[in-house]
Amino acid sequence: MELLEIIQGRRSIRKYEDRDVPEEALNQILEAIRWAPSWTNCQCWEVVVIRDPAIKEQLQAAFPPKGNPAVKAIVQAPVLLAMCARTKVSGYYKDLETTKFGEWMMYDLGLATQNLCLMAHHLGLGTVIAGLFDHNRAREVIRVPEGYELVTLIPLGYPAKTGSAPKRREVSEFTHKEIF
Repeated sequence: MELLEIIQGRRSIRKYEDRDVPEEALNQILEAIRWAPSWTNCQCWEVVVIRDPAIKEQLQAAFPPKGNPAVKAIVQAPVLLAMCARTKVSGYYKDLETTKFGEWMMYDLGLATQNLCLMAHHLGLGTVIAGLFDHNRAREVIRVPEGYELVTLIPLGYPAKTGSAPKRREVSEFTHKEIF
């Protein structure tokens, strides 16, 4: 597949087959995360790989009962990736925020997550980025230490169902020349 085809073909997958993710595929996905760009190459991401059904159930309990279509995928997918980030390194220089936007860990984690999702799709796997949950409750379940934040949970597995592409704005609708 060409890169643009991979980008255009990736979907949020919320239903998974009852099939395990091979260790080799998981390692390729982790390698894709490894090569994501980051602020001053700080590589602030940490990934917790979760296969234990009991831990996934505890994490699912951190989701609101309604409002998040990914809640079932948390336990259904054979692998759940908890994307965490070290705080106060990305966007910082000598312990001081250096930009108007302060902490850049969300930006760096977004880049790593995009690499994860695109590599998964390339390997025939599906993902969905879930962020609507009680982060403090979930971080306790997987014992995220101080100085780190749990940002998102990403179910990973073989898609049982793939939807069509959502409508996208045309390039001309978001592109500006010289001035906004």
